[in-house]
Amino acid sequence: MKGRLIIYFKKPHLKDRWFWGDRYLRSLLHFFRKKNISSLERVFINLCKALKEKKISYIKNLPFSKIKEEDKIIVLGIGKNVLKGYNKKNKIVAGIGLMTHPNEWRTIFEDYPLATYLQHSTWTATIYNRWYGENTSKIWPVGIDTYYWKAEETAARKDILVYVKFLWDKEKNTTEILQPILNLLDDHQIDYKLIAYGSYTIKEYKKILTNSIGMIFLCEHESQGLAYQEALAMDVPIFAWDQGFWLDTNRFTWGEKNPVPASSIPYFDATCGEKFKDLEEFNSKLPRFIESIKKGRYEPRNYILKNLSLEKSAERMLMILNEAYG
Repeated sequence: MKGRLIIYFKKPHLKDRWFWGDRYLRSLLHFFRKKNISSLERVFINLCKALKEKKISYIKNLPFSKIKEEDKIIVLGIGKNVLKGYNKKNKIVAGIGLMTHPNEWRTIFEDYPLATYLQHSTWTATIYNRWYGENTSKIWPVGIDTYYWKAEETAARKDILVYVKFLWDKEKNTTEILQPILNLLDDHQIDYKLIAYGSYTIKEYKKILTNSIGMIFLCEHESQGLAYQEALAMDVPIFAWDQGFWLDTNRFTWGEKNPVPASSIPYFDATCGEKFKDLEEFNSKLPRFIESIKKGRYEPRNYILKNLSLEKSAERMLMILNEAYG
């Protein structure tokens, strides 16, 4: 590839919250305590892994003043400030974390020389293309590290993992969705473990998956869904709540007047497991899900290897770069 590949990922600067200078104390505490890597940072880390897998060299966070005319630019950082001070003519492949919705930055294509704005899946790219124009948003799924997310052959699997990531109406969803599901598992005498998004480290999650025969995934929708895909890579079939619509409470503020189709499992097929829209469908499909697990009918890891590996992700990014730079 002619020219250098430069990737930018920067987090927003902490601001004082309670008193002057407390941002420095909070930053120090954050450094020393056990922390989880955010999904957006994981996107950046896995892109770097994917490029290394394909033996493609890159530079991270080079000062804008040192960009040369033939350099290719990828910007994945969090918030608008990542591009602050960019005054080069080089086209930019940007995306994922600069905003939550296009209405938060209507002029980004006028403000900077964007070639495209990346999104992870079809349903989110559809939103951005509707606001910015047809084909302005390209679909790029981040790769799953299938070398790390690989189950031991000798693992003693016995539990169903119930993974909870309710984004809105948490109390209502706990009462009306989670608790009835747990009651049904008890009725069927199915052993399960319960974890919530953000309450575990990566090592803890991997260990739990090692002992899981399947996973019930409860989330309103995902732009990609790294957690459930990491489970698939561990050969853990998924039984997913997929209610079908985007439920972000900010959508009306952003000008979304009509219902927007969405998915909690944007990458999924029959080899990965089952999905349900409501409790009635959950109840009717649960026995089939358990029986299919016992008979080895699902092949979730193969799905990840074919569609969402680091290598596949790097190949897709190279295709986007070639389209952007010619």
